[in-house]
Amino acid sequence: MRDVSEAAQALGIDVGGTKIESLRVARDGSILSRSRSVTPADDPEATIAAMIEGAKGLLEPQVVAIGVGAAGLVDANSGVLRFAPNLAWRELPIAARMSDALGLPCQVDNDANVAAWGEYRFGAGRGYRHMLLVTVGTGIGGGIVAGRRLFRGAHGFAAEIGHIIVEPDGPLCGCGNRGCLEQVASGQAIGRLGREAAADRPQSLIAELADHDPMHVTGETVTRAAKAGDDVAIRILSQVGGRLGEGIAGLVNVIDPQIVVIGGGVVEAGDLLIRPAEAAFIQAVEGYEHRPAVPLVAAQLGNDAGAVGAAALALEELGS
Repeated sequence: MRDVSEAAQALGIDVGGTKIESLRVARDGSILSRSRSVTPADDPEATIAAMIEGAKGLLEPQVVAIGVGAAGLVDANSGVLRFAPNLAWRELPIAARMSDALGLPCQVDNDANVAAWGEYRFGAGRGYRHMLLVTVGTGIGGGIVAGRRLFRGAHGFAAEIGHIIVEPDGPLCGCGNRGCLEQVASGQAIGRLGREAAADRPQSLIAELADHDPMHVTGETVTRAAKAGDDVAIRILSQVGGRLGEGIAGLVNVIDPQIVVIGGGVVEAGDLLIRPAEAAFIQAVEGYEHRPAVPLVAAQLGNDAGAVGAAALALEELGS
């Protein structure tokens, strides 16, 4: 065990499919400085190099550890990213590479796990013992806090909730299966349904916002149309929100958390997505009227949750 002073800081790095967010974070979760770079998604070696370069620009004498959150199956004990379903990354020794380059201990975990820890320590999960985080962006991720501890499972791969199969003959997923939850309840689903709607209804607001090219429709396009009152877009968000709520109900039946925190870019849709999710959750969860209420709330740390949580985990690992 190493004595970690109150003045100690850590770097938190959140590696996404499009960007690398790096923060210098104090022990109380406050952000002291940041940098951002583009993720070279098809080149893991270039990604590692970009992470190292971003970290070097934030280093200060008070920084004693590095935390990294990465999408996919992460072995937190060895710091190796075993498999990233939506990126060409396999058996990537992130912790060793970062430590060798920067001379600091490095803790690596799944991106949703570190986001869950960030929300638990400093965001919407403060004060609870048992929390489920569901991140809804291009895909869906999950993080579980049980008894004030991050639950990783036997091999460190727990809470890969986006890859629970809910439609066996559904859309093909990046993991290789069909009908995963993230294919029907994430930004991918919103974008796909929006493209179909733009093709079927060329005079719709969705099509107009995409310059009448269905292939330009994204989840953000649909959200903008829904906020402007477009009925088709509102129905798409309601459908996807409903599938999300059903998925959360199944998870609550298994995990029994006190609170469910929903984060990720898709929550920018606000009540247009969250309210249908809540309604579907109430209908689908077992014995809703006979169990303590499990609120579904929006995350508080936004896009910083992952990097803040990664930094916090790195400091705690150093002091354990």
